[in-house]
Amino acid sequence: MSLWAYFLDNQGETIHKCTHYFPIYEKMFQHWRNKSLVFLEIGVGKGGSLKMWQKYFGPNAKIVGIDVNPECKRYESPGIFVRIGDQGDQEFLASVVAEFGVPDIVLDDGSHKCIDIMRSFSFFYPLMGKNAVYMVEDLQTAYWEEYGGGLYHPDSFIEFVKKCIDSLNADSSRGQVKPDLITRQTFGIHIYDGIVCFEKGEVYWKDATMTGYSHHEPIVTNRFFYEKDT
Repeated sequence: MSLWAYFLDNQGETIHKCTHYFPIYEKMFQHWRNKSLVFLEIGVGKGGSLKMWQKYFGPNAKIVGIDVNPECKRYESPGIFVRIGDQGDQEFLASVVAEFGVPDIVLDDGSHKCIDIMRSFSFFYPLMGKNAVYMVEDLQTAYWEEYGGGLYHPDSFIEFVKKCIDSLNADSSRGQVKPDLITRQTFGIHIYDGIVCFEKGEVYWKDATMTGYSHHEPIVTNRFFYEKDT
């Protein structure tokens, strides 16, 4: 069953999601179906999405939700775990990792405040392994003042993402952008209406290469290969 079909047929706890998110979920998460993984959702809400994720990823998935509301503990069930704490509290986040392991997927549907989004991202993302996925949704709030955002506001998570795009391209910037963790540990950044998704990965071979022959000699141009940053 697809996530969209589950959402439409849901008769259990409430699931509150924007409808145009579902094709994005399917695109970014399908690789992890029926595998052993830790899926962490920041923001449990009314509990329905945790069961949706379990249904989607299968019985080998460990579904972990975190929320500041103690009442969310009642949504626990076999394979679904809920821990109560603040997504901006990195000691709390460390305790979650100590208990369940580093997540393979993080979906931030928490406070939607830019400062909390940034604190969670800065904690989890460096820890996550190759092929992991970090998704932040409902980023319309990054344009809203009451959530610490605003158009071109320096603390907006969207402005941070714009800088990440430069970091992703640092190796071809001719020294204008210094490589960082995003450069070295990110395969791609996907931007949608209301959602930003980071794919972790390491890319060490970045030749702009021509194949075939010109005048019987192979041509290789624009080498971007690196061993390590100095």
